[in-house]
Amino acid sequence: MKNFILIIFFLSIANYAISQDLPSIQTDRPDQTECPFITPKGYFQFENGFSYEKIDGDSKSIVAPTILTKFGINDHFELRLITEYSIEKNNSSKISGINPVLIGFKTRLFEEKGIIPTTSFITHLGLPKLASSDLKATYYTPEFRFTMQHTISDRQTLSYNLGAEWSGVTLEPTFIYTLTTGYSFSEKIGGYIEFFGFIPQIEKPDHRFDGGLTYLFNPNHQLDVSAGFGLSKISPEYYFALGYSFRFKI
Repeated sequence: MKNFILIIFFLSIANYAISQDLPSIQTDRPDQTECPFITPKGYFQFENGFSYEKIDGDSKSIVAPTILTKFGINDHFELRLITEYSIEKNNSSKISGINPVLIGFKTRLFEEKGIIPTTSFITHLGLPKLASSDLKATYYTPEFRFTMQHTISDRQTLSYNLGAEWSGVTLEPTFIYTLTTGYSFSEKIGGYIEFFGFIPQIEKPDHRFDGGLTYLFNPNHQLDVSAGFGLSKISPEYYFALGYSFRFKI
């Protein structure tokens, strides 16, 4: 593990000069709104995070880590892999392990032009048996969303997602929405506030609010912190998360 970290470190330094002509790293974290931008061609990008969620008085959820791996194929297409190790605790039980692995892609649909936002389409498929024994799903778990972004000014953007996902427990979908505004305080520090929610086909909706900050060490490395709370009776009480993202070219 130590050698792996050293390899990544030196690869990142070696690619720093190469990436000077590229825009700074664009990530799908820390907010729930996925960004519409594609990982540069030939680059691996790793978006890593830790989160703690207080569900209610007796239950909590920890994800440590969640890793979104991306690889840029060309200017319009990237491959994606999501792996998560989760711990679910309450007073009487504890379940931990790897959640079903998700594979997918993002493809760019439109560039921003007038009222038309920069738009991409993201989809993943969860593999129900590629998980720890206690966390295997009954069904495959597809998910998709359209991700859109408007430029408000040189410092501010407005972004939103619309989509749906399946839990793997039932065949009914849960619809997803997000709405966020991001603001650049400086070349290195950014922030956002966001409303997002999940609307099941049968059960009651779950609406939430969150916000966070990002710090750009250099064009290839970014640190983030975020926190949020539930707005609905069925929502978790609160959560907080930390993350670190980086990219390099092979």
